[in-house]
Amino acid sequence: MPLPAPTLFSLVIPARDEEASLPPTLRAYRDVLQAAGIPHEFVVVDDGSRDRTWQVLQELKAEIPGLTPLQNTGPHGFGRAIIHGLDHMRGDACAIVMADASDSPEDAVRYWRLLCEGHECVFGSRFIRGGRTVDYPRVKLLINRLANLFIRFLFRIQLNDTTNAFKAYRAHVIEGCRPLLAPHFNLTIELPLKAIVRGYSYTIIPISWQNRRHGVAKLRIKEMGSRYFFICMYVWLEKYFSRGDYRRPQNRP
Repeated sequence: MPLPAPTLFSLVIPARDEEASLPPTLRAYRDVLQAAGIPHEFVVVDDGSRDRTWQVLQELKAEIPGLTPLQNTGPHGFGRAIIHGLDHMRGDACAIVMADASDSPEDAVRYWRLLCEGHECVFGSRFIRGGRTVDYPRVKLLINRLANLFIRFLFRIQLNDTTNAFKAYRAHVIEGCRPLLAPHFNLTIELPLKAIVRGYSYTIIPISWQNRRHGVAKLRIKEMGSRYFFICMYVWLEKYFSRGDYRRPQNRP
């Protein structure tokens, strides 16, 4: 039986020292989602910011309907902030969105519509026909393509942009992928790889990306290599050795 269309789109946004980026990002998403008639909420998680991020979020609450600011008061980390947001979202569908305006609100609309058509996950790729990047640092781009090539080979999948955080899921997929282990940027590969390995349906579409205009990137490639590898091997072991113990039930979401 086809899945019913979701009723509320939760945009989960981790934020650390993003006082300058959050206002234009949230306003852009609000305008585009409202124009498209999409019921939505913003779940923004302040992950131990040292600037005015929390104060800015409080000020934006009066302006942005459906904005829920949260503080991650436990151990910090990109993945931990996302998990905290996922734990508190109210929607039956969600997208993970970067606070720095690198992702396109128009692509989020396309994600929502594909979820409404019955897909359980929508994965964007910046590196297929129709996708594009603006001002992508060359060294990061080279490392990105090599890492994604390794993931494609390891899991035998068509998705060639697994490392990009900007993806959409129905809420039951998030629950079906728990427990989520990755505390840092490696959550960006844990979620989609688990969804694929556990048998949830997905589609891939081209998306656009542009480099941040404010602040500095939080990803530190030297620190993350072993963490990405750990999560890859963890999910790979599940795929080939768990004997299907974690696959989604075939008769229900």
